[in-house]
Amino acid sequence: MSIFKCIRCGLEKPVDDEYVCPCGGLFEVQHSFGDVSLDYFDGKLREIGSSWNSGVWRYKELIHPEIEQKYIVSRPEGNTNLYKRQRVAEYAGVDQLYLKHEGENPSGSFKDRGMTVGVSVALSRGATKVACASTGNTSASMAAYAAQAGLQGVVFIPEGMIAYGKLAQALAYGAKVVQVRGNFDDAMDIVKNGSKRLGFYILNSINPWRIEGQKSIIFEMLQQRRWNPPDWIAVPAGNLGNTSAFGKALRELEQLGLIDKMPRIASIQAEGANPFYQLWNSVDKKLVSMHPDTIATAIKIGNPVSWEKALRTIRETDGIVEQVSDNEIMDAKAVIDASGVGCEPASAASVAGVKKLREKEVIASDESVVCILTGNLMKDSDTTVKYHLGELQGIDARRSNKPVQVEPSLDSIETLLQATGTPSSVMVKNLGV
Repeated sequence: MSIFKCIRCGLEKPVDDEYVCPCGGLFEVQHSFGDVSLDYFDGKLREIGSSWNSGVWRYKELIHPEIEQKYIVSRPEGNTNLYKRQRVAEYAGVDQLYLKHEGENPSGSFKDRGMTVGVSVALSRGATKVACASTGNTSASMAAYAAQAGLQGVVFIPEGMIAYGKLAQALAYGAKVVQVRGNFDDAMDIVKNGSKRLGFYILNSINPWRIEGQKSIIFEMLQQRRWNPPDWIAVPAGNLGNTSAFGKALRELEQLGLIDKMPRIASIQAEGANPFYQLWNSVDKKLVSMHPDTIATAIKIGNPVSWEKALRTIRETDGIVEQVSDNEIMDAKAVIDASGVGCEPASAASVAGVKKLREKEVIASDESVVCILTGNLMKDSDTTVKYHLGELQGIDARRSNKPVQVEPSLDSIETLLQATGTPSSVMVKNLGV
């Protein structure tokens, strides 16, 4: 039987739609796990069936043991690849560096892992309307899963603070998009305070079922590594749902005796949206909200709701919280992109953070590190193009790949290639093709 338990005061209650305890703490799901083994999950990879095709529901016994199959809404999600790219490893200064690319999920981000569980639970509870506040990825994912489930989706976004690649998905999937004059935290307040009055089921990471789905990133990554935990897991940190989910996943695997080593979590924030970093370096370990300002819109959050869960993760894993500048983020992104993998800006914070921690000698060069890439390259293509054109204000594009213009003749192109070597990008004027 699964229950809700407050992470602050320990209050336990049956599972319902109230996610904040009277004491102010967040509830999380506590499961009574049955008998599971690593061989059991490995065996599922050889089976054929819609649930096992999902990189989330393959681990149903660890995520939501009790939900009935008829309520599961899956595209399927997960099954994202683990990449080793030498140029990224050399850039970060870590030999054994791997990239877990969550941008390969159906809607292009890790949010699909939590959303498949959240929407399935909403359906099982008889909800007809679901809602979220979002800087982009959550809205795209929720809109897609709500449409598949036949639910009305309502998205609250901060006005002018969402990349078009994400907004396009929310609009295309049929969600009602509401622009709030304010930032993400203002939109989040509307969702938290208005769910009962407006009659919608909340699908932000304040909903503990979202966290359950996001745990599967860790389960799948470990299975890909033959259940051999890395020394470090680096993750971009905005609303802190992933940091919270990763700690919970590792804690449960250790309690079940399925791993014998606890990886250290490095939670990486942008300098302009770093309340968790400031908390970690404070004496009283209390969150002070801020007005966020970063090019990495997916982590542009100044008042993260999951900070207490995330703090527990950092403490339990002997982890660390680091910050990186927008320039460091975009330079790391350019390296990841040029390796043939590619990601949205916020994703690159993980690699930028590892590079910084390596330079500080917090991470050793011979340690194994898995960096989480949270979103697809095309989520924010405008920022990528502007970086390479040198048009991002305040950013020194040290790894830009500017197009080169030539006249539409083979002679001019041959001259260019002989003079400079083969350029990465060539624009031919007036060629008409």
